[in-house]
Amino acid sequence: MENSKDGKCPVMHGANTETDSSVMSWWPNALNLDILHQHDAKTNPFDENFNYAEAFKTLDLESVKNDLKKLMTESQDWWPADWGHYGGLMIRMAWHSAGTYRIADGRGGGGTGNQRFAPLNSWPDNGNLDKARRLLWPIKKKYGNKLSWADLIILAGNMAYESMGFKTFGFAGGREDIWHPEKDIYWGAEKEWMGKSRYENVADSESLDNPLAAVQMGLIYVNPEGVDGNPDPLRTAQDVRTTFKRMAMNDEETAALTAGGHTVGKAHGNGSADVLGASPEGADVETQGFGWMNPKGKGNAEDTVTSGLEGAWTTTPNKWNHTYFHLLLNHEWESKKSPAGAWQWEPINMKEEDKPLDAHIPDVRRNPIMTDADMAMKMDPEYRKIIGRFSKDPQYFAETFAKAWFKLTHRDLGPKSRYLGADVPSVDLIWQDPVPTVNYTLTESEIDELKSQLLNIGLSSTDLINTAWDSARTFRGSDFRGGSNGARIRLDPQKDWEGNEPARLANVLDVLTKFQAGLGKKVSLADLIVLGGSAAVEQAAQKAGYKIKVPFTSGRGDASAEMTDVESFAVLEPIHDGYRNWLKKDYSVDAEELLLDRTQLMGLTAPEMTVLIGGMRVLGTNHGASKHGVLTDNPGVLTNDFFVNITDMKYAWKPASAGLFNIVERGTGVTKWTATRVDLVFGSNSILRSYAEVYAQDDNKEKFVQDFVNAWAKVMNS
Repeated sequence: MENSKDGKCPVMHGANTETDSSVMSWWPNALNLDILHQHDAKTNPFDENFNYAEAFKTLDLESVKNDLKKLMTESQDWWPADWGHYGGLMIRMAWHSAGTYRIADGRGGGGTGNQRFAPLNSWPDNGNLDKARRLLWPIKKKYGNKLSWADLIILAGNMAYESMGFKTFGFAGGREDIWHPEKDIYWGAEKEWMGKSRYENVADSESLDNPLAAVQMGLIYVNPEGVDGNPDPLRTAQDVRTTFKRMAMNDEETAALTAGGHTVGKAHGNGSADVLGASPEGADVETQGFGWMNPKGKGNAEDTVTSGLEGAWTTTPNKWNHTYFHLLLNHEWESKKSPAGAWQWEPINMKEEDKPLDAHIPDVRRNPIMTDADMAMKMDPEYRKIIGRFSKDPQYFAETFAKAWFKLTHRDLGPKSRYLGADVPSVDLIWQDPVPTVNYTLTESEIDELKSQLLNIGLSSTDLINTAWDSARTFRGSDFRGGSNGARIRLDPQKDWEGNEPARLANVLDVLTKFQAGLGKKVSLADLIVLGGSAAVEQAAQKAGYKIKVPFTSGRGDASAEMTDVESFAVLEPIHDGYRNWLKKDYSVDAEELLLDRTQLMGLTAPEMTVLIGGMRVLGTNHGASKHGVLTDNPGVLTNDFFVNITDMKYAWKPASAGLFNIVERGTGVTKWTATRVDLVFGSNSILRSYAEVYAQDDNKEKFVQDFVNAWAKVMNS
């Protein structure tokens, strides 16, 4: 068989494996639904009964920790450890796994083990982390299904610090691995590594393209050589501040992470990067998943090339101590080129005995280095104040770094209720979005009674449904923030969000709060909001001739203002909601694309999105009571009319104005309804139309109601 790339062999291979060979590449403007299939169960090797949380509970965590600490000093010939300790490498692996998190959409982070797959496994900034993961393989093999790669990567970073003498703040398990690249995550528009086209104004760090945090394609944070590879610590300080802010870190946390991360380990650039082999995803099969193979010298140890910078930050890079501040603040530094040709900062006239030993060559000392970001800590006035305080108080620095490291590595794990293991800190931290637990349960009869009462307290069904939806739709499966638990829709900043219709919402909350006060049994407002919406859905189904019960589980708590970081929650504000047919303003991205992004964050599938849109339209739940897409003569009744009419060829669809369309009777020319792009895409897109046709069928009216109820309950319980 010819092993070519031209597709001549009759067996599919070669050209047929190229990413641009997809038939859909012929229609690049077609709506791509792949993001909704991102974590398809078909890619998961475990059966549907496997429960990672239960498996983790049987893990001997102390044994894992001991094995990891032992690993740190067991140097392997195929990838020797710097100074006989893998700590710096493991910390960088954990850091870069967690460090892709961005607060704007909650994507990235270490919660899924996505560093194992492209594009992250082949980012320039992740150079040689393939070696770190391979060093961990014997431990992963030993503990198997009880320990995910995602948890192991973060725990390895923790144990690296502890084996170097630092006490971490704690560790929580509970991260479940994915089994396929998250290729639909937006990492930037650039088409080449280290490109930089993500700024509206290149001179303004704050103009960085939302939701991105990293300054260039292929970087985790900022360019260590300086802005665009040019040393300028004050400009770099601006990039650092913007990037870390978008990762939910303030100035003090940023300074602590910079100093604590560079207290141990080293950068590698002892040779030319031009001779390195392909990245893991592009390398040939004989490399077995390794990338950046170096043909020069040993190819590792003292000949390692990773970032291009070369050197350690401190005199004892395999031990936790306070020397980073001593070197940074008490020496003068000059910008020089590394052996690989990268800009780095080196001390002027440092005594030989104050220099760190070479990581691999005995009795040879080397200059320490600083990156441009390190120098930004010294030269930026605000960072300098913080660094100065840390330098005078080692205990304060250690405590601040421990908490910042814990936040970095756990920010995307979600609420504390998802934390697993004996090392979970007992303290509640505000960035964990704490919600008080409730001490009541509701019986089925009590739930039925509450539903009946909520339908008779003077609120319309639309008000009840919209309030429940608006409370729950903030959920993001990316970092498990938002959702109905906590009833934060009644607090700043959510109560004033335009998408929540503040005036209408205030009236609904006032009525619900008075109703709550009159109950003989304490029930949280969070539970009542969801109950009210579900009761209204049941009523709408009954009007359509179907008696159905919306599943409900009680136990939501009511968060207080003191438990709510207003600035942190601001990023959850919806600027669009295709389910309620609303856009805050016109965007460069089409409304249907925005719908897909929101749907994926909510953890919904394409069929669930379809049935929810159809149901929400006929229920009349549009923002501002808009009539767009309400393709029924009986609003408020849970029928399949939206799908019947969007697929009915007796209508024509004519543009009316930007983003709006008239649905016209072909015979009379009369406009029957109006619709948006989000509405019409369910008739125009071939995949979505196939789902719409299922729900439009005469024999699937009941299926539509049941599927809507199931999807509704999924959103309410997220």
